Amino acid sequence: MSDQDIGHRWLSRGELTANPGLPEDIDALLADEELAREHILRHCWPDGEVACPRCLERKCYGLVDGRYRCSGCKYTFQDFSGRWINNGGLNCRQWLALLRMFVEEHTTHGLAEQLELSYNTAYKALTALRFALVAGGTDAMQMFGPGTGLGQYVKGKKLTGLPGSRPGLIPVFGVLEKTRWVFIDLLPNLDAETVFHFNLNFHLKLVLSGHIGYTDRYKGYDTLLFCGDDSLPYGCVRKTAGRAYVDASDSTFWTFALPRLRRFKGLSTRRFPLYIKELEFRFNHRDEPLFEKVLELLCSPVPDLK
Repeated sequence: MSDQDIGHRWLSRGELTANPGLPEDIDALLADEELAREHILRHCWPDGEVACPRCLERKCYGLVDGRYRCSGCKYTFQDFSGRWINNGGLNCRQWLALLRMFVEEHTTHGLAEQLELSYNTAYKALTALRFALVAGGTDAMQMFGPGTGLGQYVKGKKLTGLPGSRPGLIPVFGVLEKTRWVFIDLLPNLDAETVFHFNLNFHLKLVLSGHIGYTDRYKGYDTLLFCGDDSLPYGCVRKTAGRAYVDASDSTFWTFALPRLRRFKGLSTRRFPLYIKELEFRFNHRDEPLFEKVLELLCSPVPDLK
């Protein structure tokens, strides 16, 4: 399975632990473009006032074509300018339908087929959505930094491409579960080769599932986690008796995440940060309605990464 085939496989209803939290009028929203747009705009302008996405000036006036012009910097913009939702080329009904299937964990292929979208269109829209989830995290600036390379795909408030593979950049994450929360931290001073070194020379347990590797406890973390490529010496992994700590523990997150990680076969090292932060988001909000929360992030401004 190629990297672009990666999406969430169908999970049975029994495996879905999150609450999709669909609006009561979801069917009406999906049937009427104007209603769908009004619903989305409530997340773009929650206080009902339009503001310039460049200078934040609230004194703006409408143009005949539906756009706005800022009275301060004279920037001309539309409702979705500078927002994640402005990436993907979908209309409002399509965005809400895609969002519904995303929170229900449909595959990219199934989603594209049901919504009558091309695979590439669905894939690009889902990528924009996943970038929005990363941007909504407290560690967003670190995630968009050189440690992952994700930031290079955001230029002028727009996604300029889809993350692929780049040799030599294999981020390592530390996973720590506390009570009902999980924290997945990018560890910029640790690389995948060092994890292999710890396994071979210091007997740190390392478990491989395809190119995804995870370890026993390391310092304050329950596990170290990475998605490698063919440059890593997989054949040199020291085989040790017993399971890694997260396999043997009663970790709620690992029970939630591992089946999903195993479905990510063929995932590139560059896209892995998007998916692991998605799992963090889904787990930490598993008891909350997801639909409106994800829509809020999708409608949020793209951060300035200069």
